Order: sequence, then C-alpha cells, then structure tokens
Amino acid sequence: MTEPLVPAVLAFRDNGTPYSPRYEDIYHSAVGALEQAEYVFLRGNDLPGRWQKRWLFTVLETGFGIGINFLSTWAAWRADPDRCERLHFVSTEKHPFPAADLIAASAPAVANTSIAPLARQLADAWPTLVPGMHRLEFEDGRVTLTLVFGDAAQTLHSLWLRADAFYLDGFSPAKNPELWTPAIFKSLARLAGDQATFATYTSAGEVKRGLQQAGFEYRKVDGFGWKRAMLVGRFAPRYRVRRHEPPLPLAVDERHAIVIGTGLAGCAAIERLTARGWRVTSLERHPAVARDASGNPAGVFHPMMSRDDSVGSRITRAGFLYALRHWLSLERRGHRPMRGPEGLLQIADDDEALAMAQAIAAFAYPQDYVTPVSSDDAQRIANMRVARGGWLFPHGGWISPASLCAAQCNASQALLERRFDVEAARVERMGNEWVVFGADGAAIASAPVVIFANAHEAARVAGLRHAPTRSVRGQLTLLPESAAKALRVPVIGEGYAVPLPNGVTLTGASYDIDDPDTALRADAHIENIERIARLLPDMGEAIDTGKLASLGGRVGFRCVTSDRLPMIGAFADESAAIRDADKLRGAWPLDLPRTPGLYGAFAFGSRGLIWASLGAELIASQIEGEPWPVERELAEALDPARFLLRALRQGTAR
Repeated sequence: MTEPLVPAVLAFRDNGTPYSPRYEDIYHSAVGALEQAEYVFLRGNDLPGRWQKRWLFTVLETGFGIGINFLSTWAAWRADPDRCERLHFVSTEKHPFPAADLIAASAPAVANTSIAPLARQLADAWPTLVPGMHRLEFEDGRVTLTLVFGDAAQTLHSLWLRADAFYLDGFSPAKNPELWTPAIFKSLARLAGDQATFATYTSAGEVKRGLQQAGFEYRKVDGFGWKRAMLVGRFAPRYRVRRHEPPLPLAVDERHAIVIGTGLAGCAAIERLTARGWRVTSLERHPAVARDASGNPAGVFHPMMSRDDSVGSRITRAGFLYALRHWLSLERRGHRPMRGPEGLLQIADDDEALAMAQAIAAFAYPQDYVTPVSSDDAQRIANMRVARGGWLFPHGGWISPASLCAAQCNASQALLERRFDVEAARVERMGNEWVVFGADGAAIASAPVVIFANAHEAARVAGLRHAPTRSVRGQLTLLPESAAKALRVPVIGEGYAVPLPNGVTLTGASYDIDDPDTALRADAHIENIERIARLLPDMGEAIDTGKLASLGGRVGFRCVTSDRLPMIGAFADESAAIRDADKLRGAWPLDLPRTPGLYGAFAFGSRGLIWASLGAELIASQIEGEPWPVERELAEALDPARFLLRALRQGTAR
C-alpha cells in the first residue's frame, strides 16, 4: 500500500508569514520571495534568454511549495516578446497545500504585484489532493503546469521528459537528506536535455559531489538574502550516464496527422493535436461522428476504487481528473457537451463496503474525491431504496459521448478536415509520410503521423500481429419514466441506472464476448433489469416484464484487451523487434524499436469517457516531445507494444 498523501499543516507566525515544518528551511519570510525566485532560479538558469524563440521549453522543479517559482517563471514568460511557444513546468510536491491555504501562503509575496492574478488562476485550477500527476493548462495551453503529488524520492524516477532547466529544492541536506540521494541525482541525469542548466540554494559538499558524479558541472555564485552562496551549472557528462535519451519531438516535414475513427478516442486525439497547431485529416467510415459505441445516449464516468490502489485504479484516477479539467476547458471555450449534474453513487457488493471504507480512510482520499456512505445516506442521495451502502463520487456523473465528440471537433474546426464514408484498409510508408489506402486499393490520404482510433479495426489496418483485442456486445435498456422517476443521481454497481433529462432511465449494459448480434434481445433486457433491481429494489418492482418487447435500447460493441487496459501510445516496429528477438528477450518498453509516426488509441472497453482525453494528451505529448502527463509505469501499462514485449520475453514472438 502506498503512503497516503497528507497535506502540509499550514500555520502563520505573528507577522503573518506562512510557517510549516516542511518549508522552514527556505521561507523565513514571504517578503522578497519573488525576488528570490527571480535571482536564484530565473537568473541562475539564464532565463528568459535560453527559452527565447524556441518551440518548447521544459522546467523541472523539485518542491513546488507555495508556487512562487512557477508564478515568477510564468510572469517572465508572459513579459517576454521572444518567449518560447510552449512552456512546460513540472514540479514535485510531497505535502501540497489545499487551495485555500495556498492562497493564504502566497498572498504576502504576491500582494499588489502583477503576479497576483496569476496566483488566483493557479488557485482556481488547483487539483484534488490525491497522489499522482495533475496537468493544468494556462494561456490557452501554451503554459502547462504538471504537478506530481508525492515524495520526489519516489516520483522523479516515474517522470519521462527532457528538462531544459532544473529548479532544485534548496533544503539543507542535513535537514532533508532524502532529497539529495544518489537516486535523485541519477534521475536528474536521466531527464536532462543537452546542456540543461540547474540552480539551487544549496551549496553543501554532498550536493556538489552528487551533481558532479551524475554528469553536471557546477560553480558557486553569490547567494540571495540570508543564503551566502548558491550553485548553478549545466549537464555536460564526460561519459555516458544513462541508458536511454530522454524524449524528443517526432521529426516531421509538416505538422499534419491523420486520425482514423471519430468516436471518443479519435475526437479527443483530434482536439489535442489541433490545440498544438497540428492540421488533422479525420477519416470515418460512417456518415457522422460517434456512430459506434460512442453513440450511446449517455455514459457514466467515475474513478475505479481498489483496496491496494492498483495500476488500474491509478490510471482511471488520472483519466477521471484529467477528463474533468479538459471538459471544463471545452466549456469555457464555448463548446459544451451535454452532461448531467455532478454526483454518482456506487453501491458496494455484500462484502466490500467496510473494506473499501477502510481503504479510503487509509489513503486519506479527500471528500471531494470519494466519500463512503451508509445505506441510509445512499438512499437519501439516490432518493430511492437501495440495497446497501457504498461510496459517493461528488464529481462523477453522466455525459453524452456524442455531444463530447461534437464539442471536441467544433473546438478543432479551424485545423480539421473531415472525411466521412471513408473506410481505411491499410497503411504504407512512402518517403517521409504514411499513406492510407481504402479497400479498393486507392490512396485516401497521406501525412507524417497516423493515429488509429478505430477500435476493433485498428490492429488489422495498422498491420499489427501482437495487439490482440476482442469484441464485447453491450445492450442498453431504456426504461420508462415510471420505473425510476424519483432517481436523482446515476447509481452504479453490478449494473447502472442513469436518469436522463427526458425522464427515461438508461440501464445496462450486457456483456457478451464475441457476440456479433446487432438486434435488441429480450434476454439482455431481462439481464439488465435484474442487475439494477439488485441495486435499486424498487425499480425491479416497477417494471412490467410483460412489456419487454416495447422497451427501447441500443446495441454497441466494446473493444477490449485481455488485461482490460486500453492500447494508447506509439506502435512498436514489430518486424524489427522480431529480427532482434534474442537481444530483446529481456527488454523494457524503452528498448523496443518504434515505428515513426504510428500511434494507437483503442480498446477502451467501457471506460472511453475516462481514458480518451488523457490518452490523447499522452499521444500528443509523445509526438511533440513534451513531458508525459502520467507516470512512466502507467504509460507502459497502456503501451500497445506490451503484448509484443511479453512475447519477446517468453520467446514466442513470431
């Protein structure tokens, strides 16, 4: 079980400046903090000069604190007419403040300055205090803050990025030795870009030695305020200190991509690429977007809870929180998908309510993320009789997938070419581009990048042999208003019930593996009704089973993998990997040869709403050479090459 994330306890001295044991080594006073940040970290890293006229510049900070260094960097970026096009700021923090305390702590430093409005934007965007990575966007996405909540000693190794500048936490090694271990220095070297610079308050001997051994050159310069000296330097190793080079942008002649499929996965990919200035050609075999599983009337969204905070739970948590922020961004830009009011209730199985309540307490999840509820509380929330208690997701709910797809395409309109009634059959590399061919052998479109978001057809069209998926038939049932007219919030468990604005309740869905039947079936309606009746007994009693033939519904087909995780990311070059199978038998994902320009976003199963936006952000980050929005081990769990890697390790790759 991972260590729970507990916010720092913030107090104030008599003079109003913030105090926390975590920050006492630096913040003797908030007065002058902006000047300190500018002198130590901006000037120490030769900023803004080093980012000028570049497309991308990435800063990695160890210790976000109250955000003064980020705010100062953001302000300097805004004031620089020659600034980089995109600024990424990645920062770790073991003890993040709640938003209200963040405001209080930073107020003395930013009051009556031009940075005060930026501090308010930061506080307004401040994420839920749960472990993991949280990506916040400002300036229409041109400034991105990726917060990593967790101990730097455990989280730095999980990052995957190319840092241009390091802001190293200035805590004394005597007070915080865990921040200056060989593993920390090794992580910095693994992530450093060519000639990356660093600055730190600390000038202790063990810090100098650690930096030097990791490949950094340093020099001591005059400090600021009470700090008499500080260190600055650059990454200039005399010998190889890392196994893999950190990520670089994909080399292309033109920022143009083809996205095959316009369901949740495809539309999310379209929006994330066009937001970065890419031109996108969309290919869709149907006459409109969201015609397959993404065409369901509504879908629920919520994190997945587990007693051990499993990989699946961490991925759904990251996807859930990113999706909420992304949807809010769409709404602020005037592209509002149709979704219900916030709140979703999960009814526990017979034996899991107590265990999950204990896990929620052990992980110290905040109430705005998940709250255990008794059966009485659950009944009050649902406004109907419930079988048991469970837990409430205050920000969960339902959304119309088709409206979300439309919103994302509308947001991309200026750079999007839509082509419907076009079915891709295969791709072929010609020169520096990929050409997509139809079933008749004619070329449809060409571009340096192709993203396969066409579910069951993705592996076949891409020519992959080690990307196994299966089809799962899912039938939804639409219940009349009389069945659940009192239901206030979506209720999930073994099945689900979603009250829609038109008075109809959506329930389902059946789970029939490799069943191609597209017709509505009475047995599936019965199955859906029986499942929801075990959660909401009154619903079962209100439904006239003699009228099953008159019930509406919809059949969709989910694409799933054997491990129930999606395929998201760059494709491996399977042929090259198999040729070198003996060398790659003990390989890790970064060891695999990759096919330049081919990416996948498919096999989302029933969690497309949760995974689509984050998956699209991950792919766009891989293409652009930006910091990844999730921990590397989570991205590797989603890697489309994971089944190839498994076959290589087992000696069965053919």
